[in-house]
Amino acid sequence: MGSRGARGAAAQQAIEGLKELVGEGLAVEELFRRADELLRGVLEYDAVCWHSADPATGLVTSVLSDDLSLATFEDAVRLEVWEDDYATFPKIRLSGVRAETLSRATRGELSESIRFRELISPAGFGDELRAVFDAHGGMWGCAAFMRGADRGPYLGQQRELADLAARHLGNALRACHLPAVGEAGPGAGPGEGEPGPAVVVLGPSNRLLAMAGPAEDLLLRLADPSRTSLGVPTAFAIAAEQARRTACGLPVPQTKIRVQDRDGQWYVLHGSALKGGVAGEVTVVAAPATPADAMPLYLSAYGLTVREQEVALLLVRGCDTRDVSRLLAMTPYTVQDHLKSVFAKAGVASRRELVARIMLGGGAP
Repeated sequence: MGSRGARGAAAQQAIEGLKELVGEGLAVEELFRRADELLRGVLEYDAVCWHSADPATGLVTSVLSDDLSLATFEDAVRLEVWEDDYATFPKIRLSGVRAETLSRATRGELSESIRFRELISPAGFGDELRAVFDAHGGMWGCAAFMRGADRGPYLGQQRELADLAARHLGNALRACHLPAVGEAGPGAGPGEGEPGPAVVVLGPSNRLLAMAGPAEDLLLRLADPSRTSLGVPTAFAIAAEQARRTACGLPVPQTKIRVQDRDGQWYVLHGSALKGGVAGEVTVVAAPATPADAMPLYLSAYGLTVREQEVALLLVRGCDTRDVSRLLAMTPYTVQDHLKSVFAKAGVASRRELVARIMLGGGAP
């Protein structure tokens, strides 16, 4: 077999391996490490930075990298939130593809990218390949793959392979966030009974200045897999930068960020710029997600289509088949077909069980 055929066989083997990850029940960190083992040889990268994300907004909430120094990670966060660069994660999402290379986005002029000039090139890398891990309407994570400057740009077939791999990784990450039956639901997680929400105050470089409530415990539960220069989890730094953009009158995807801790509990983070204090200081408040915040995430995690999610949400609101049929302009038979699919994906046998499963985030009816 020629080298081209061998590369094709290796790529197919990597894709098959990624498909198998969907049903293995891995934690996010272990999933990324397994994906690295499968993809490094075929994509031919020298370093990778893995991220989980808020499925609703696509905002990055954690970082994992065994290859890169994260001693200046605050600069990466700043560029990601503030700069309108080439091949950013949001732009890739909007483009209709799941993977893009910096060389293709800049038409070979890598120095046109501020990310390349300030971060990638000083670290000794050349082309960058980025991928977003979307599945069932949510972006569950993303990654940036860097290769040495002497290796040249990524090939077209490598970008296409990354695009295909991203689809399977999206499904695998979605499955990682699927609540286990019997888990506590929103608002009943580890923080129950503690004195109010967690509050942290961050300085202009997102260094921790003060905290209140159960913040110390929550910061540990939401800590990044890799140690960074921030001093707080990535999700808090992103929430703070979003607040600073809002204070400047600039648009943001959403003012709140959803993040899941290692026990499966969802939290909502909301940042606010302080007035009358030191410029750039921000307060970030984190509280367990309410059912209204968590339900769309659970429905997406179960793999429901957009139409199935609409049907399920109406059932939660107390609608019967006739109501759903009228509100969604579909026949009762179509509603029943959607219900069967919803029940199967959520692992329930009745509407009552479905409502309990969604409201409790996987808890037993």
